[in-house]
Amino acid sequence: MNNIMKTKQLLLAILPIIFHVSFAVAQDIHPEPKTLEIGSQAPDFTLKGVDDKTHTLADFAKSKVLIVVFSCNHCPTAQAYQDRLNEVYNKYTPKGVSLVVISSNSSKSLNLWEQGWSDLGDSFEEMKIRAKDKGFKFPYLYDGDDQKTAIEYGPMATPHAFVFDKDRKLQYVGSIDESMEKGKGELLKNAIDAVLEGRKIEKPVTNVFGCSTKWAWKTEGTKKLYKEWAALPVTVENIDTSGIKELIRNKSDKLRLINVWASWCGPCVQEFPDLVIIDRIYRSREFEFVSINADKLSRKDNVLKFLQKNEASNKNYIFTSDNNSELVESIDPQWSGALPYTMMIEQGGKVIYRLQGPINMLEMRKLIVGNRYIDGVK
Repeated sequence: MNNIMKTKQLLLAILPIIFHVSFAVAQDIHPEPKTLEIGSQAPDFTLKGVDDKTHTLADFAKSKVLIVVFSCNHCPTAQAYQDRLNEVYNKYTPKGVSLVVISSNSSKSLNLWEQGWSDLGDSFEEMKIRAKDKGFKFPYLYDGDDQKTAIEYGPMATPHAFVFDKDRKLQYVGSIDESMEKGKGELLKNAIDAVLEGRKIEKPVTNVFGCSTKWAWKTEGTKKLYKEWAALPVTVENIDTSGIKELIRNKSDKLRLINVWASWCGPCVQEFPDLVIIDRIYRSREFEFVSINADKLSRKDNVLKFLQKNEASNKNYIFTSDNNSELVESIDPQWSGALPYTMMIEQGGKVIYRLQGPINMLEMRKLIVGNRYIDGVK
């Protein structure tokens, strides 16, 4: 798929959650944070970084320019700018410029659906993983618990850039550039250059585009979504060897995750909630999760109760034969028969992942997000 098509899909994905969309849901009464105005003094902050050190505004007192960018892990727009921020850091650090990136999203309002374009959420531990994966050299700070810093600065979306001069007066606020797909950080770079050279910035305030800041008090949308998910019907259908072979062929348009499990299998029961979470994160994309239960058919009611308890509204099956060899052979000739067993199958039946034993959640999310079929590529 070409870059233009991918960009359009990302834009469609984030349209429901960008900062300027109005939500027709009641929110707890809370004053809406206001974005700092040009000329404002930089608010102080004391935040923990992914290096496990505490960082404050005073740490950057000697810098000629201070750039504060509010960003995050999960947002596709924010992800598109991570390499550009690395470039800004590498280009301007030798010139006496400091770059600080702050993640302020609250886990209370960031829901699973919104994480469907990422391998990571916005927790502090996940920030550490992203920083390592992307080779961040700049301080990546966490503000998600009380959002005190975000409330002071007033970022409306991720990413949202603030550029302060040597006296820590705000000289620029807005976008990094004007194109998530083709931009090269021009707006931010031009602002930095102007401040370094003592020139006036022609347009000191620009619009931002990206995922809305996830304020802790704006939880109605997440609660509503989870309530809707909990109300979805949970079923389990019978399946025989021919049905399983058809699932493995995967003639659908979706990337298919298949998990074989049993209610008497401890590791199976322990990991199943994680599989449900994966389903909820990516179900709005070209992805589906299918579970196949290996209990005796006489225990179908017990299996259904387990699935209902876990709100597993994905496709669920129970094998109709007591012949375990038939189940193993129909699933995968490479499988020895030990549970749990998980497979990832692309369109047309190509198996790209098989694992006997519990999955690694991060590894699985990276595999899903990185697969081209998740975007509906034929």
